[in-house]
Amino acid sequence: LNERLGAVVFGSDQGMVGQFNEVIAQHAATEMDRLHVTRESRKLMAVGMRVSARLEEAGHPVEDYIPLPGSVAAITPVVQDVALKIEAWRSNEGIGQVVLFHNTPLSGASYRPRTLYLLPVDLQWFQDLEHKPWPSRALPFFTMDWNRLFSSLIQEYLFVSLYRAFAESLASENASRLASMQVAEKNIEDRLEELNAQFHQQRQSAIDEELFDLVAGFEAVARTG
Repeated sequence: LNERLGAVVFGSDQGMVGQFNEVIAQHAATEMDRLHVTRESRKLMAVGMRVSARLEEAGHPVEDYIPLPGSVAAITPVVQDVALKIEAWRSNEGIGQVVLFHNTPLSGASYRPRTLYLLPVDLQWFQDLEHKPWPSRALPFFTMDWNRLFSSLIQEYLFVSLYRAFAESLASENASRLASMQVAEKNIEDRLEELNAQFHQQRQSAIDEELFDLVAGFEAVARTG
């Protein structure tokens, strides 16, 4: 493995997402330690203010912070910003290994952390692709320089991988926020039921006390009469 590591960790800017940021921050820390790259040789980029804070608290300094896009339509320019920073890592910092850490949605409101080794590109993937049958009868051809074509394909691969990481992380964030809101709603309902029960109990106690007072008063009047 390359002695220097660049890691991009996707989290959230907003709260009310349960353990969303804690889960991915812990996952990223564990996976980076498994790569046996010293913390001094790591470059961390945090996508989302909350996950940046979680990483800092765990002793993993964040050097670059990227705010989350406000909508799916805004993902593309942010992806381009991240891609430029990764390219700067490679050219200026000598970082050859880049890893993405993000949550990916499962069924319902659940999600799980995911690790994607972005760079270097997996050569085995290309070798496997070479032996797959082409899905149509129209075989592709090219006229441009092979090196330029390959470079363009790699850039597209990086863009798609980053875009997917953004989209899956945002979907997981929304799922986590929905689950947190449902838990909060359930807690409120349970608390209201508890308060209503206490109110009725106290009201009944007050009524019983008034009845006892009335009965005692009536008996006292009856005895004196």
